[in-house]
Amino acid sequence: MPPSHRRRRSVPLALGAAAVLLLATACAGGDDEPAPASPSPASPTRSSPSATAGGARITMKDFAFSPANLEVRPGGKIAVVNEDSAAHTVTATEGDAFDTGSIAGGKSGTFTAPTKAGEYAFVCTFHPNMTGTLIVR
Repeated sequence: MPPSHRRRRSVPLALGAAAVLLLATACAGGDDEPAPASPSPASPTRSSPSATAGGARITMKDFAFSPANLEVRPGGKIAVVNEDSAAHTVTATEGDAFDTGSIAGGKSGTFTAPTKAGEYAFVCTFHPNMTGTLIVR
């Protein structure tokens, strides 16, 4: 084989070997544990009902509020997720402390907790058997 052919073959082999060496070096030195998966921003997270990274949350499922009693900070934002097919509301039973309005089945909404500490009973205006208490501290 002429010397020019040997040189052309050795260049791709040398590049391939360098790439393998580079990858092996880049992967070494760290721990062998995979990085923890983080939830995508669009996917809902399941966590403590009273304190989550994004704030408090009430879920409406099977014609019930979960949690039925939720503790929040004054003026805190509360996410409301309707997992039923029927529309629901989260409405304070006394005064006009808060009211989400109608949240269609499969949809979400938010409301702001009252700024005054206390216990606020709430109901779904469409389904009065759905009740709960918002505890503001």
